[in-house]
Amino acid sequence: MSLAIFDLDNTLLGGDSDYLWGQFLIEQGLVDGEHYERENQRFYDEYRAGTLDIYAFLAFMLRPLAEHPLPALLAWRERFLEEKIAPILLPKADELLNRHRIAGDTLLIITATNRFITAPIAERLGVPHLLASEPELIDGRYTGRPTGIPCFQHGKVERLDAWLTETGGNLAESWFYSDSHNDLPLLDRVTYPVAVDPDATLAHHAGERGWPIISLRD
Repeated sequence: MSLAIFDLDNTLLGGDSDYLWGQFLIEQGLVDGEHYERENQRFYDEYRAGTLDIYAFLAFMLRPLAEHPLPALLAWRERFLEEKIAPILLPKADELLNRHRIAGDTLLIITATNRFITAPIAERLGVPHLLASEPELIDGRYTGRPTGIPCFQHGKVERLDAWLTETGGNLAESWFYSDSHNDLPLLDRVTYPVAVDPDATLAHHAGERGWPIISLRD
């Protein structure tokens, strides 16, 4: 049985769930709109440039989780999923996931976006395994701090290696689909790396290495 690994944002989704969560918070008046819009865009630009400080980003993204009780957060998340995520679900992504299911592969999403946002998205996509950045939850309340290794760049490799050790899995005949040059450390580890609607840096690298380049966009 092979392992089929998928990045989430701008790979299986036609957008970035982290960024869209920020936009949702602004629209609901739950954060200072002008400041949050500016910082949200800055971090997104740094991510695309490969210069993101993941700890600074997580401190920014997780702060609103610490400012509200869990029941309210869960209710807002349901609205977020319908208003922001449902419109960016990609039929071709479902087809790709189904091809791997039919082949009997184990499906895993690996994403830098935190688990609060991504767990219900993975569930909607029917992917049973998820590695994501983990927000700290104590006594039913988020603290605003991350816990463990952020699932970003080389951190994705570390988190995957730990998961493989725990589950007894391996990377023999493995696949990884991603849009971002931030995922090159993991793309270099798998048997079959695939660039999906890649950024310019990843597209160049994929071309040099002879990796497949595909699109899941309509």
